[in-house]
Amino acid sequence: MENNKILEILKKFIPEERIKQNESMKKHTSFKIGGPAEFFIKVNSIEEIQKLLKFSKENEIPLIVVGNGSNLLVLDEGIKGIVIKLELKEIEIQQEDKERIKITVGSGVPLGLLAQKLLKEEISGFEELSGIPGTIGGAIIMNAGAHGKEMKDIVTEVTVMDYNGKIQKFTNEQSKFEYRHSRFSNSEYIILQSKLLLQRGSSDQIKEKMDEYAKYRKEKQPIEYPSAGSTFKRGEDFITAKLIDEAGLKGYSIGGAQISKKHAGFIINTGNATAKDVLDLVKYTQDKILEKFGKKIELEVKIAV
Repeated sequence: MENNKILEILKKFIPEERIKQNESMKKHTSFKIGGPAEFFIKVNSIEEIQKLLKFSKENEIPLIVVGNGSNLLVLDEGIKGIVIKLELKEIEIQQEDKERIKITVGSGVPLGLLAQKLLKEEISGFEELSGIPGTIGGAIIMNAGAHGKEMKDIVTEVTVMDYNGKIQKFTNEQSKFEYRHSRFSNSEYIILQSKLLLQRGSSDQIKEKMDEYAKYRKEKQPIEYPSAGSTFKRGEDFITAKLIDEAGLKGYSIGGAQISKKHAGFIINTGNATAKDVLDLVKYTQDKILEKFGKKIELEVKIAV
């Protein structure tokens, strides 16, 4: 189907101002890298997602779903078909009992935004995750974590949609959370919302913790440069960033991609990096670590295909 025909059909169920053609994915990833998406659509309802899934399936149009693009590398040639950006941003707070609070949160809510809302409401238990630059949906998919806490520690239920438009709910146990992985990591499901269990706290103590973690992040991580966060997964019996550092690769560059001088676990975009630069640097790093230490290191960053 030709793109002008696709556009005409899309406009029947998605407002035109939320449909962009040939949209540069540099604008929608924290890496600031990537070619154009043929169609980039912001969706803010379950019905819209279902209609897009049905339309793409019936017409064999590729479709992928993104959140904040904070753990994503988009290739230089861009993305064929439809990219859905989830804008499901509801936050509902309910008192579970005297101490515990149940939070129902849409998958498109940024973790930082939720953290500020919880601070205002004097709800504790989310501080460690407050600096992770992604959305709830992305954080659940990869069981994001920081400072000793992971999403699995606070999630009680996850509501998802499969690519046939069917909605299902999974408990924490059914979600099969592991280190930087869950049952949702294989892209069979679209995260719609989740329920978190937190507790009452003091706004002063919550803010103190959040400030402490933000300071740590600023001092230890290269947040002044575009990146997709930690590039490689931690090994079972080794710390990947430590091996990269010991291999003397800090500061090593290919094109505009560089292994951060501040933290060897991050590949950063120094200003004009291409996806090819990043992938070449990833391969070079993996080869060097295998050659020097006999260890295979795996990507934590997802590649949009």
